Amino acid sequence: MTTSSPSAARTYTLSDFDFALPEHLIAQHPAAERSGSRLLDGRQSPPVDSIFRDLPTLLKAGDLLVFNDTKVINARLFGEKATGGKVELLIERVLGGNQVAAHMRVSKKPDVGTTIKLTCAPDHTDGLCATLLGRWPNAEGPLYRFVLSNDAGDTPYTLMERHGHVPLPPYITHTDSEEDARRYQTVFAKNPGAVAAPTAALHFDEVLFAQLDAFGLQRAHVTLHVGAGTFQPVKTENLAEHQMHSEWYNVPIAAQQAIADCKARGGRVVAVGTTTVRTLESWARSGKTSGDTNIFITPGFEFKLIDVLVTNFHLPKSSLMMLVSAFAGYDHIMALYRKAIAHEYRFFSYGDAMLLERQG
Repeated sequence: MTTSSPSAARTYTLSDFDFALPEHLIAQHPAAERSGSRLLDGRQSPPVDSIFRDLPTLLKAGDLLVFNDTKVINARLFGEKATGGKVELLIERVLGGNQVAAHMRVSKKPDVGTTIKLTCAPDHTDGLCATLLGRWPNAEGPLYRFVLSNDAGDTPYTLMERHGHVPLPPYITHTDSEEDARRYQTVFAKNPGAVAAPTAALHFDEVLFAQLDAFGLQRAHVTLHVGAGTFQPVKTENLAEHQMHSEWYNVPIAAQQAIADCKARGGRVVAVGTTTVRTLESWARSGKTSGDTNIFITPGFEFKLIDVLVTNFHLPKSSLMMLVSAFAGYDHIMALYRKAIAHEYRFFSYGDAMLLERQG
């Protein structure tokens, strides 16, 4: 669902969202303290260098921060076919009945009906396996549908928790560790289902939450289960030809009321992360509080709910670069990125953050 406005003053192409990023600026590990990361206050020009723990002083009493409370699952599983060929599965979605939809990395795709023996965690020998049922969501779908099972009949969530690995982004080069299990997860993660963290929220800790409360800032939570498609670059030069990946979201009644109250008192809705933006703007446009969304936000998009955005720095040519450009203005965003690179901000999931205001 492409949602850019036909009245946008300029037509953007994929190349407009490309930039050169020195490899050493791609953060491989999180900051020593969650709220100790850097924050580029990009609400004005020139932007101001800050520290993330100073965020409460940059907002106003009565503002509402909306967080994505999805929980990253240990979605990466390894195994082998009967022939000995190695297989890697990345579980994108749990479907019910012990069925899952997954990405599959393998040298030769197995036939439907093939059972793959999956690697069990140390000290566990519970017969974990995955049986291929076909493609998903249809016969030509990009994912594969499997049944996960073991001798005890455990659920997919239990099996992933026990045997799976943290699904680190492709640009993080080390294997997952205990540090990743702790830090590639928000401190308030609640609803399991994501294969990528809502990274802007990784900067928040309990000390910072106490400061937000002290400054009279309100909080609410929505859920969007972030999919692996968030890391995929857009590949079509004509943005209208891009097919956005689909993700499940939910806006609970408490969040709906908190937003209504915020607007009524003249406060601002502060989206913590692009996944929160996609959730709230999907609800605002469709009227549906829960369901799948493939909203694609590009320059010219008319935002209905979001006033302020906290976000990390994103991949070149990604849909998220287009989203932040739609929110704060293309020229302003590109200038911010040049500043961030020149001042050696850390990029991507474990990197630093920006604070943005909606243009217009």
